[in-house]
Amino acid sequence: MNDSSWGAPAGPPGRGGPDQGPAPAGPAHEGHPASQTRPMPLVPDVPAGGFQDGHGRGAAHPSGPPFRDGTPYEHPHEHPQEPMSSPAPPPSSAPPPRQKKSAGRDLGAAIGVGVGLGAVIIASLFIWKAAFVGVVAVAVVVGLWELTSRLQERKQIGAPLVPLAVGGAAMVVAGYARGPEGAWVATALTALAVLVWRMAKPPEGYLKDVTAGVFAAFYVPFLATFVSLLLTADDGPWRVLTFLLLTVVSDTGAYAVGWRFGKHKLAPRISPGKTREGLAGAVAFAMAAGALCMQFMIDDGVWWQGLVLGLAVAASATLGDLGESMIKRDLGIKDMGTLLPGHGGIMDRLDSLLPTAPVVWLLLALFVGTG
Repeated sequence: MNDSSWGAPAGPPGRGGPDQGPAPAGPAHEGHPASQTRPMPLVPDVPAGGFQDGHGRGAAHPSGPPFRDGTPYEHPHEHPQEPMSSPAPPPSSAPPPRQKKSAGRDLGAAIGVGVGLGAVIIASLFIWKAAFVGVVAVAVVVGLWELTSRLQERKQIGAPLVPLAVGGAAMVVAGYARGPEGAWVATALTALAVLVWRMAKPPEGYLKDVTAGVFAAFYVPFLATFVSLLLTADDGPWRVLTFLLLTVVSDTGAYAVGWRFGKHKLAPRISPGKTREGLAGAVAFAMAAGALCMQFMIDDGVWWQGLVLGLAVAASATLGDLGESMIKRDLGIKDMGTLLPGHGGIMDRLDSLLPTAPVVWLLLALFVGTG
């Protein structure tokens, strides 16, 4: 209790003030807050029967100190000339209205764009394989443009886009035309082109620019070449469709379960919206879809292999999403671009697909071969 917040009495207890005699034996009255401070009235002699409370009723002599547990001793009739304030109404017992959860994006636009992209992918995948390879190459080039643009804007890192775009498209095509060996050769040449291209500029910042360029080459086009490798098999379109379906189902399961039941954060410092319940939903949905896809879509596939595949896809898709969230947090941005309404940029859709492609290719090669 801060004594300065309370008004000082006219005279100390037990001693007379300058304008009045000694106070009789009895309870000492502390003053009220400074806004109500005034001279304390003289206390009359105590009758034999004890104190009178102002209404003719006897009152027992308080035996305790004027302060009880740090709170001033007060009586409702200390100052009968002042009206007592009415008690505050009790707080309403009705619970506050529950706020409706928001998805945070334009779901209508997101669904429309997703359906449109799905139609283009399916049509190119089953009508003409080369057209699908072209779709992947275009997505890689746009993704590289988004990534290098954000690096330049936010970190002043000038990763050379021209050798990355040309080499990235060549890596995707080489993976489809020449298999893993072609993809590795194209990747090495792309990294070399980045080193040479940057030499045309002043040496300041060379190391960080080429490091970011090589990172971009491996992060976007190199991982995308495994989609081309999936397509080279006899049932290639079905393998690619399985890869796409499992990734989308994993993301959908994580979103649906996390939005409805999510309470425990998965990685709050990286992506506050992701929850452990959402991860469980991703695993359950992906494993169920994997069992169905392996049993009915992949030649010589078995349902239990689909369970393993679905579990691996849920893990890789989640890690990929967290990885790009880490990059975006470092850059201080929400989305990599604005090309796709309701989704952000191309890289915001490739975040979980890119690291999942090599996982699916490897497991399918182990389960049913690469032919």
